Amino acid sequence: MPITKDSITTADGSCAVTVATPEGTGPWPAVVMYPDAGGPRQTFDDMAARLAALGYVVLVPDIYYRDAGWAPFDMATAFSDETERARLFGMMRKVTQDIMAADAAAFFDYLAARPEVRGDKFGTTGYCMGGRTSVVIAGKLPDRVAAAMSFHGGGLVTDTDDSPHLNAGRISAVVYVGAAENDGSFTAEQGEILDRALTDAGVEHTVEFYPAAHGFAVPDNAGAYDEAAAQRHWEAMERVFGAALK
Repeated sequence: MPITKDSITTADGSCAVTVATPEGTGPWPAVVMYPDAGGPRQTFDDMAARLAALGYVVLVPDIYYRDAGWAPFDMATAFSDETERARLFGMMRKVTQDIMAADAAAFFDYLAARPEVRGDKFGTTGYCMGGRTSVVIAGKLPDRVAAAMSFHGGGLVTDTDDSPHLNAGRISAVVYVGAAENDGSFTAEQGEILDRALTDAGVEHTVEFYPAAHGFAVPDNAGAYDEAAAQRHWEAMERVFGAALK
């Protein structure tokens, strides 16, 4: 699939993006794919190309672009090396929900202006912190998201006033959450709370737990990637985006 690099001007600077498009002339529906805490890297270019092959224009943003010139993380050591772990979590904390929403609006505007993109509502999908972002955006920008997917996303239910599940009443998208088992960042109890909130709000949704560890869908997540679970997640995206966007 054709892969291009571009940048999007936002209120805070210039966000580098990767854009994957299907073969042909289109137009096609579009999806924003939010990377995990490790940020954009080759594995997400590859994943964007695979999703594009299903008939979508796929945008992967540099979620850390405000940290200009940030050094890429090695996912084999990003969490075990104390210095790198501190750097990663420091960068993560800067990506607030307001920043997520402002950036997403810019991404959607960019996609809507591209001739190979059709429609004014989009899909979002994400992994780890990107899975949380996907759900947050569905609640923050309900008029622009048709389907929001989250894989091994954490922080979907918290004790704070800005917990994503509290915005369930604002969501108009179809929501799919593919959670990891034994994941402290999104427990079975929290899954029940999210499921109940979405049900009470009348949101079409699925919340299910995969028999795999946090990180199961991303190939370069050493020790966590699970081929069977990853394949299941691709099938879920094909099904959910196919129904909501095509």
